[in-house]
Amino acid sequence: MGDEMSSTDRRAHWYRQMLEIRAFEERVQELFLEGLIQGTTHLCQGQEAVCVGAAAALRADDYLTITYRGHGHALARGMPLEAAFAEIMGRASGCCHGVGGSMHLTDFSRGLIGSFAIVGAGLPVAVGAAMSAKLQGRDRIAISFFGDGATNIGTFHESLNMAAVWKAPVLFVIENNLYAEYSPLAETTAVEDLVERAKAHAMPGIVVDGQDVQAVYDAVGDAAARARRGDGPTLLEAKTYRYRGHSRTDPAKYRRPGELEQWKARDPILLLGAQLAAAGVLSLDDQADLRRSVQAQIDGASRRAAAAPYPTLEDIKAYVYAG
Repeated sequence: MGDEMSSTDRRAHWYRQMLEIRAFEERVQELFLEGLIQGTTHLCQGQEAVCVGAAAALRADDYLTITYRGHGHALARGMPLEAAFAEIMGRASGCCHGVGGSMHLTDFSRGLIGSFAIVGAGLPVAVGAAMSAKLQGRDRIAISFFGDGATNIGTFHESLNMAAVWKAPVLFVIENNLYAEYSPLAETTAVEDLVERAKAHAMPGIVVDGQDVQAVYDAVGDAAARARRGDGPTLLEAKTYRYRGHSRTDPAKYRRPGELEQWKARDPILLLGAQLAAAGVLSLDDQADLRRSVQAQIDGASRRAAAAPYPTLEDIKAYVYAG
C-alpha cells in the first residue's frame, strides 16, 4: 500500500478502515443480542490500529495467522463485510460457508491461513508457512498475531526458538491488551515488557504504541523488510487495550476504576482523526459524514448477510467426512 498511495491518502484510508472495524464489532454485539449469532464472540474495539497498521505494511501474498479476536484483522486484510457478517451468523455465504463462525474467519486467497480458537495455536503454523516460503525461494513472509496470555505457553517459546534457529521470515506480534481472558498481566507474568523474552531467542524485540496506527505500520514494515532480507524473525509488542470484556458475556468488572476511561482518551480512531483534522485532510464535519457512510455500509452488509441461507446438513458433511 505504501507504494500505491501517498502518505495522506494512506492515513485517510486507515481512518476509514478503523471506523469500519469499530462499527462492525458494535454491530456484531447487537446481532448477538438479537439472537442472530450462536455461540460466543470476542470483539476488538480499541485495538483497531494494530490490525490496520500491520496489514497495511504487508504484501498481498504474505501469510497471516490470527486469533479468535480476529475480526478486525480479517477486515483490514480485505475480507468483504458481508462475507464476515455471514460467517459469524453461520450463513452459507460466509467466508467459510457458515461452518467456522466468529472464531474462524479464514480466507486463503487473502493469506489468512488460520484463525485459531486455541491460544497460541497460530504461532507454529506461521513458522511453518514462513519456512515453506523460504524453502521454495519465495519472497514471502508470515505474521502471527496473538495475545499477551499466549506468551506464557510452551508453544510461544518453541515457535520463537525454531524461527530463530532457522532464520524463518516470520513476524510475531503480541497484542498486549493487559488481560489474558480475565487475568491481569501483572498477576501472571514476571516482566512488564513482554519483548524481554525475545532476548532468550536472539531476535530483536520491539515495543510499539498499539494506539498509533502509523507507529504500528512503521514497526511492522521495518520487521518485514528485515525478514525478507533473510535476517530472521522479530518479536513486536503492541501496547493496546480492548474496550469490552474478554467475550460477549464478560462485564469486565476486574478492571481498575478509571482504567477504561484512561485508555479511551487515547482511542486510536480519535488520535488519527485529530491528526487528519489538524493537517486539513479530513475536517470534523468530513469525519462525521464518513462515520454515517460507514454505518450505512455496515447496516446494509449485515442485513444482506442475515438474509442468506444456512448451510445444509449435506454441505456441512462435505467439510467433515472424506468422500
